[in-house]
Amino acid sequence: MTSGTCPERSAGPPLLAGSAIGTAIGTATLTEAGTVMTTAMHPTHRPPVPADSDRADRGSHAGPIRRIIAGSLVTGLVAAAILTFVVFGGADEYVITGTALIGFALGWAMLAVLSMRMTDQPQRWAFVAAAGMAATGLGLLVLAPSDAGLTSSGWVWPPVLLALAIWMGSRVRRRLAAGSGRWLLYPVVAVMAAAAVGGAFETVVLTSDERSQAMPGQLYDVGGYRLHLDCTGSGGPTVVLLSGLGEFSPSWARIAPAVAGTTRVCAYDRAGQGWSEDAPQIQDGLQAAADLNTLLDRAGEDGPYVLVGHSIGGSYAMTYAARYPEQVAGMVLLDASDPYSATPADSAAEPSASATLAVLTSLARLGIGQLVPSSSDIPEPAAGQIQAFTSSPRSWRNAAQESGAMPALFGQAQALTSLGNRPLVVLTASESEQAIDGWSAVQDRMAALSTNSSHLAADITHTGLLEEENGAAMSADAIADVIEAVLTGSPLSTN
Repeated sequence: MTSGTCPERSAGPPLLAGSAIGTAIGTATLTEAGTVMTTAMHPTHRPPVPADSDRADRGSHAGPIRRIIAGSLVTGLVAAAILTFVVFGGADEYVITGTALIGFALGWAMLAVLSMRMTDQPQRWAFVAAAGMAATGLGLLVLAPSDAGLTSSGWVWPPVLLALAIWMGSRVRRRLAAGSGRWLLYPVVAVMAAAAVGGAFETVVLTSDERSQAMPGQLYDVGGYRLHLDCTGSGGPTVVLLSGLGEFSPSWARIAPAVAGTTRVCAYDRAGQGWSEDAPQIQDGLQAAADLNTLLDRAGEDGPYVLVGHSIGGSYAMTYAARYPEQVAGMVLLDASDPYSATPADSAAEPSASATLAVLTSLARLGIGQLVPSSSDIPEPAAGQIQAFTSSPRSWRNAAQESGAMPALFGQAQALTSLGNRPLVVLTASESEQAIDGWSAVQDRMAALSTNSSHLAADITHTGLLEEENGAAMSADAIADVIEAVLTGSPLSTN
């Protein structure tokens, strides 16, 4: 018996025997007591399947992929920070840059691995970023390039990094569904692109500065590396100018010409500064003193000298006087740093400022220094020279090295306990007296190094003693007073 078409839904209970049983899927054949019954059925209604079901599945994993992206980025940043600030804090530029890249590579590798294992949105492209950064970082650590080598590489790595950033941006857009954490990665890619552009700009500027900033003095070999010395004027005693932290021979552009009118004056750059070459090791005060003594001798300059030190240049002058007392005729300390606060423990520990400056050295390679224009009041061409030096990675590296050696320098300056009756003028800036407790007492203590001394106060800023016209004039007058006392043997005025 063949039944007709049943309704889509059965209102009654199912038949137990000898009848057609409706199913929801089509035609069923039932044999009972030799009778074959065939029932044709309509399929049961199914809800439509969404066309974008794959996107719905992705959305269910949006939370995990966002957490993986955020965790990977944080991991890379923290790893880079620990390596550069703690493990290798204060190291050379190639070490800081290399270890930072390895730290970032760890974050990208983490993103690739976890996204493949824990989500249905694998980010395999992150392996490319991880491999590229890790290989570059290891290459820097193995090759240990010099400053010149790092500058030369600036013609290669910026376009490569820019291409990588563009490619990564396209992968992020294709491999991550909307709402799955794209917004976390786009800023990182943008920073990489900006770093590439900044690095290319920095390379162009550094190359241009090397060609345009003509060296005014001469280079002299002091034992495997050369130092820059710029001497003008004639007569004696010769005045030697010692710069502070972050300063260079052009920083004396207002003072040197004024002094050169009456006697010979020499400005120089310590190793790693200005036009001087890098030393093979970080220098303390004693090594800097030995370099200066060799430099003056090989340049044919005759002592004894009048030493003039500004800021930490005062501690370098004091260390030189303690090491070579026969070469010192007098001294001028221009708002000199306090060397008496240093202890043996300070000399054994590297200041945190050194680690920070070392990281800034690598950041300066990205052109960041070019965004901070010089505020110097020094006239041209010295102002342009100072801007070129202070914005360069080399200047930041030198500041990091000298900052790290500062505790040792201060301890070595303390070795100078007396200048006898050699003339000494201590000129103190009012800005420092107001900002630092006990500053005037420290300056008095330095003035007490000589029985023939004068401690003067100037209503000027710390840098104004070199850069501002009236401050530089007061500094030049203090130098003139010491020169006159040396030549005449007369006591200095105490006013």
